[in-house]
Amino acid sequence: MRGFFFVRISGRFRLLIDGLLMKNLSYWEHQTFLQGADVVIIGAGLVGLTAAIYTRQLRPTARVLVLERDTLPNGASTKNAGFACFGSISELREQEQRGGPEALLRVVQARWHGLRRLRELLGDEAIGYRPEGGYELFRPEEAGLAATCREHVAYYNALLAPVIGSAGIFRDASAQLPVLGLGGATVMLENTAEGSLDTGRMMHTLLQRAWAAGVTVLHGCPVLGVETGAGGVRVQLDELELAAGQVLVATNAFSRQLLPDLDVVPGRGQVLVTEPIPGLHLPGTFHYDKGYYYFRQVEERILLGGGRNLDFQAETTTESGLTRLVQQRLEQLLHEVIVPGHRPRIDYRWSGVMAFGRELEPIIREVQPGLFVAVRCNGMGVALGASSGWQAAQLMG
Repeated sequence: MRGFFFVRISGRFRLLIDGLLMKNLSYWEHQTFLQGADVVIIGAGLVGLTAAIYTRQLRPTARVLVLERDTLPNGASTKNAGFACFGSISELREQEQRGGPEALLRVVQARWHGLRRLRELLGDEAIGYRPEGGYELFRPEEAGLAATCREHVAYYNALLAPVIGSAGIFRDASAQLPVLGLGGATVMLENTAEGSLDTGRMMHTLLQRAWAAGVTVLHGCPVLGVETGAGGVRVQLDELELAAGQVLVATNAFSRQLLPDLDVVPGRGQVLVTEPIPGLHLPGTFHYDKGYYYFRQVEERILLGGGRNLDFQAETTTESGLTRLVQQRLEQLLHEVIVPGHRPRIDYRWSGVMAFGRELEPIIREVQPGLFVAVRCNGMGVALGASSGWQAAQLMG
């Protein structure tokens, strides 16, 4: 049986069937929205929209069509915590151990340049960017890790200085802990080059810029398959097939649904936001437990997320949802570490899905003639998204 529901758009109700608008498409709709695309981009998240905008900049006459299966991107682009970061010291150490110093430098450079490209494309005011710094917290039982990370402050400052453009990126900020009122942390290291942004404003601005650039963005259009051939690439929707000279898959964690051989593993991140807390003052972004937990102040509320390390198997999924295990741990962290002695009401809970893989660098390449991918941001989509979109546009150009 086909599922259907009504959705209100601009004061009117329209019937949707299986996420796609009714099939009684007019001649005008076919000709105006669904025909003659030079480039079809699957996924209207950060990577997909920036790729569309940059494609129009590089090829002003190209007709670019973006297809998004949901009302809003259902991965991480509209569901992330808004951290404009490139890695805490404990995260950088683990990543360097996986790939070596040269690979780490390439990844940090991509993240840093991606953040700069995003800010240049949209403007700091439009995305609510704040260069307020970031902090990594260490618990008493992590004394050994904290000592090791402290010892590596000078090393990473020197290693990353040519990329970041500053010799004093990291520093010990443990003396600020009593002022912040945090509990359960004895050491705090600061990343002075980290910032935050407003995820909603970022994506809203991207959509505006895409339409202004001449990009057509259609929502409620799940893609069921892609197939290359002599006439280009065919994109199969429900009861509708499109053809284009080039197709870019920018669905990140969901990309294996179309291209099952890609080295992409989903990782769900759960997030909550509290009620307003009068007098709250936590400037900056905060990383806890090797980055598996993260929190920041949003207006007068606390945004807190993470916990997939509690059950990697359960959180290796593209399904949205919340689990009691993770939500209880997030609330415990909220009550014991972030606002000790207080139990604020939780006003929002949601989950987003990231993409990980064996290598730290994103996958940006042509996988079949005319079929391209730009996926796998390894939990750093805000930092890598714009640069991945730019590279994909250049590759297709």
